[in-house]
Amino acid sequence: MIITTTNKVQDKKILEYKGIVFGEVITGVNFLKDLGAGLRNFFGGRSQGYEKELSSARTEALEEMKERAKKIGASAIVGVKMDYEVLGADNGMLMVTCSGTAVVIEE
Repeated sequence: MIITTTNKVQDKKILEYKGIVFGEVITGVNFLKDLGAGLRNFFGGRSQGYEKELSSARTEALEEMKERAKKIGASAIVGVKMDYEVLGADNGMLMVTCSGTAVVIEE
């Protein structure tokens, strides 16, 4: 399935609009990753633990959106947007959401 941030798929005609689809993932960041990130914040450098968690959450959200699009008969998703938020009393949760328009494109 083609997933794109553009409003169309190059060289393909959109035959039908199926509706808006979403993917949402909320994941906790564990104590060790938080500790490592705190040290990197103090000393400088990248936080690989947070980066891996973010990458994994983004992949899961896109997969969830793709599965929802398949269930309604779509063959592509256009106009995809991604958003990231920190949640929880101690900001220990990461929310990744994505949305797009599920469409049927010519083969």
